[in-house]
Amino acid sequence: MVVKRIGAPGTGDPAVLSDRAHAGYWRREADVLLTGLCTATPGLRSAPASVEEDDAGVTIVRDWVEDAASSGLFLALSLGRFAGAEIGHPAFLARDLMRDRLARVARKGGWPTLARTTVADVAEHLWTRRETMLALLDGVPQVPQHGDATPRNLPGRADDDALAIDWGTLGHGPVGGDLGYLSLSAREEFEPLLDAYLLGLPSGIADRDAVVLGARVVAVYTALSRAEWALARVAGGEGALAGKYRHPAVAPYLRALQRTFGHMEALLDL
Repeated sequence: MVVKRIGAPGTGDPAVLSDRAHAGYWRREADVLLTGLCTATPGLRSAPASVEEDDAGVTIVRDWVEDAASSGLFLALSLGRFAGAEIGHPAFLARDLMRDRLARVARKGGWPTLARTTVADVAEHLWTRRETMLALLDGVPQVPQHGDATPRNLPGRADDDALAIDWGTLGHGPVGGDLGYLSLSAREEFEPLLDAYLLGLPSGIADRDAVVLGARVVAVYTALSRAEWALARVAGGEGALAGKYRHPAVAPYLRALQRTFGHMEALLDL
């Protein structure tokens, strides 16, 4: 089994931790499990778990989920099916995940370390146009999204569904958003992942163009923000920044960033 302890916000903690609609709401995962919201949803399901509450926080106890070694194609298909789930609109669901994440990046100064790299001009252009891109996300169909769709968080399998183990960012967001997030860490290239997602997406929810737009914006802005975070951690050491690109704490994020170059080119034309 796995035991996860989540402490309640205290005096001096950021106010967003207590905002039920914010991406950082502290007890969202517990609320998802307590309500059973995703125990039988199509595509993704929550693993069996119990929740104990006390004045200082919550304790989640769940069964260990064995790694099913699912392919990215299966996970993309599952995410597409989940985008058609009926989960209602409980107050604890995240409502503006990408905007909340970029607001946190903005509070830390944006992407200043990327300004010292070969993607500086592109990063600056996309950063200054982030509100425009967020508005584009607002304009596509809004669907249920896991919000942190990585293979690590979707390890298990139950019949035709993936078992997810972290529901702390569950909410509604742009169709294709989970696909874009998954594409940064999946082994497969974007096009076959897109085809699998569309195969799982119930008809009438969104067309291919809307899914591609949602996936592109989420993938690009997530990859750039992660690369900034990784580079900033090593930028203060001795030596040129370019000499640290192969650092094991940096290289995976830069490889993920490289995978989005085609998406970046498409966004520059919008």
